[in-house]
Amino acid sequence: MNPFFKAVALSVAFVGAPVLAADTAEVGKPAPAFTLKDEAGKSHALADYKGKVVVLEWTNSECPFVKRHYEAKTMQTTQKGFDAKKVVWLTVDSTASHNAKFAADWKKKEGFTQPVLIDTDGKVGKSYAAKTTPHMYVIDGEGVVRYAGAIDDDARGKGATTNYVKTAVDAVLTGQQVPTATSEPYGCSVKYKS
Repeated sequence: MNPFFKAVALSVAFVGAPVLAADTAEVGKPAPAFTLKDEAGKSHALADYKGKVVVLEWTNSECPFVKRHYEAKTMQTTQKGFDAKKVVWLTVDSTASHNAKFAADWKKKEGFTQPVLIDTDGKVGKSYAAKTTPHMYVIDGEGVVRYAGAIDDDARGKGATTNYVKTAVDAVLTGQQVPTATSEPYGCSVKYKS
């Protein structure tokens, strides 16, 4: 092989190496491990919930889409429909300007009980390729991502016909294949640290 082309091929292989599918969340593959503290300072590791279905909800309480879903009780109603012994719901805030106090104040105002995990440096959000708020993931009891995308098919707020997260969790709990394993998430962009 021509030495120039060999060098180019090696540099392309080297540059591409860090962006492996194993490093980011992908449906059908093991979810990236993480440990984050919540608004009260308690640590939560994905590994702590082995054997349970885990729903991850990326959020930003200042986003109009998130506000709409919390005012309409979309998140709360979806969560209440699950057996808390089998399903864990973790809300993740990767907004660079938010902190534990901000999350605690929002949680108190909205009156929900799930922990808000603080990901100010955005490392966990980026490992999941979370793009929007909200952006949802469903992980099965073995730690495999089974769904990634929107909460539902109601981007414009006209009334959902399908709640993708409820459908995915119900399928995982009954050992069925998730009918829609991915969808296009909608909302505000995640405000990562620049």
